[in-house]
Amino acid sequence: MSEPTSPSSSRLGLLALGALGVVYGDIGTSPLYAFKLAFSGQHALALTENNVLSALSAFFWALTLIISIKYVWIVLKFDNEGEGGVLALTALAQRVNQKTPRWSLIVMNAGVFAAALFYGDAVITPAISVLSAIEGLSIATPRFEHLVIPITIGILLGLFFIQRHGTGRVGGLFGPVTVVWFLTLAILGAISIAQTPIVLQALNPSYAIEFAIQHPGTMFMLLSAVFLALTGGEALYADMGHFGTKAVRLAWFSVVFPSLLINYFGQGALLLRSPRAIDNPFYHLAPDWFLLSLVSLAAVATVIASQATITGAYSMTLQASRLGYMPRVRFLHTSDLERGQIYIPSVNWLMLVAVILLVLTFESSDGLASAYGIAVSGTMIATTLLAGVIVYKSPGYRRFALLLALTVFGLLEMLFFGSNLTKIFHGGWFPVTLGAAIFLLLTTWKQGTQLVAEHRRKIDIAMKDFLNGPLPDVPHVPGTAVYLTSDPYLVPSALFHNLKHYKVIHERTVFVNILSEDVPRIRPENRMQVHELAPSVFSVSMHFGFREEPNVSKALEQTGSHGLEIEPMATTFFIARSTVVDGPGALPGWRRALYGWMTRQGESASSFFNLPPNQVVEVGTQVML
Repeated sequence: MSEPTSPSSSRLGLLALGALGVVYGDIGTSPLYAFKLAFSGQHALALTENNVLSALSAFFWALTLIISIKYVWIVLKFDNEGEGGVLALTALAQRVNQKTPRWSLIVMNAGVFAAALFYGDAVITPAISVLSAIEGLSIATPRFEHLVIPITIGILLGLFFIQRHGTGRVGGLFGPVTVVWFLTLAILGAISIAQTPIVLQALNPSYAIEFAIQHPGTMFMLLSAVFLALTGGEALYADMGHFGTKAVRLAWFSVVFPSLLINYFGQGALLLRSPRAIDNPFYHLAPDWFLLSLVSLAAVATVIASQATITGAYSMTLQASRLGYMPRVRFLHTSDLERGQIYIPSVNWLMLVAVILLVLTFESSDGLASAYGIAVSGTMIATTLLAGVIVYKSPGYRRFALLLALTVFGLLEMLFFGSNLTKIFHGGWFPVTLGAAIFLLLTTWKQGTQLVAEHRRKIDIAMKDFLNGPLPDVPHVPGTAVYLTSDPYLVPSALFHNLKHYKVIHERTVFVNILSEDVPRIRPENRMQVHELAPSVFSVSMHFGFREEPNVSKALEQTGSHGLEIEPMATTFFIARSTVVDGPGALPGWRRALYGWMTRQGESASSFFNLPPNQVVEVGTQVML
């Protein structure tokens, strides 16, 4: 854990403005659908004054406990070199459990499953956000009702098609537009509260507590609607590296938190005055002359919220690939200045298909809401568990107080998760199924690559035996040969087959071992270590953070400062491509086939490691699993 350097006041304000657009886009659009679902659907509350006040009290204290205290004040303290997110938290938890392999395995599985659930959230958010915004057209005039689905799909198509251009050009607009959105939420809510100020009594937690005691079953069902106000909370942690904890906290307490509360209480006040507004209390807050403008503003706000989860899916995919949980993926940098702005075509198009299918299947934000909460609540529970593991292993007098707080949060989140599970047959099956499928893919790839590495260690030649063998007797050819190796203690299979078939070796041989560290970035001075193993034979260890692009050819230009001069135009890169074939291995047949399919989908090593295409030689090998 580390605390970033405090920015200046002016820079802090700019960072907080940026955080409004990226970090809070998702949770900022929750008022479109969250509160109305407490009084509509299969388990709707009756529209009485006590029920409205009890629901508002539950919304207020859920936001206070889970978002304001857990995430904004506690979880943001757990950063991995300034970066957040469930995979970064998993890396931290594994680091403190290195001496206990069993706990390390549990931590890894919890973190990977939470990452898998994140993809469920990432595809549902664009669908439910944009659809709930465009549904305002049917409030403006029933003649527009048949256009809701086509317009929603049109906006989503445009959103995903422009991803390849990057967010740099429009990113500067995110913060100001979101400021207008939150101010609009606050103004509409405040006008309604002024007309029915009795709703302010819901700030008293006794309303929620007494309702839970008198109607425990009803309160349990209500939690699924309350939880929708918390969706997007994980973004506070996942995007902290872009803005820093101070900016994220400033934006939350100065703008987001009060605006959300005022709007929720305004919707409650409206329902007390006009129960007929339950079909869409958010849009009924607006006067008729402002309704179409509000729909347009909401559409822009939901696009911003969707953009945050789409780019989050890109980042999650890249981190998972760096940490060895999926094959290498092709990604493009969309900015010459910001390395974090990336675009992954395969993820983009798969998400587009999934989002369109969701809209066509569920057809309304109410239907999608049934599928929404399970993925987010599951991820929140995993975050609490991982944070608890880190706190338990950390010294300090505050450890027990933090553990107690995390225990309370964990129990609340388990209630939210249980409440959302009641919607499993009404759409909740989707994120669970998607998460389980992605978890299977991630763990299959991790286990398969470990088995391949073990297989190679059994059949490959040890580096020390190779260096002590008849190396001088082999004919030498001019130039430098660079061999990528996953294990510096074994001879790369590409070199083994090169010697076996051609019986020559280059006048200088360089073994490059690329290590993906569980920190976001590596300092230049710590990038590599160079060792001379024998005359004209060198070993180079390159270190890259999981947020970095591994450019091997560029990194090799720095070897001169380590005593190894490499002429780029006289260098040939040799890489091995493995083909999995059936054998009596540890993987079941179906999972072996799945791993083999995944190996064929991954990006080639030459492209992934930025090797010059006209200087690469691929050698194929077969591995029996």
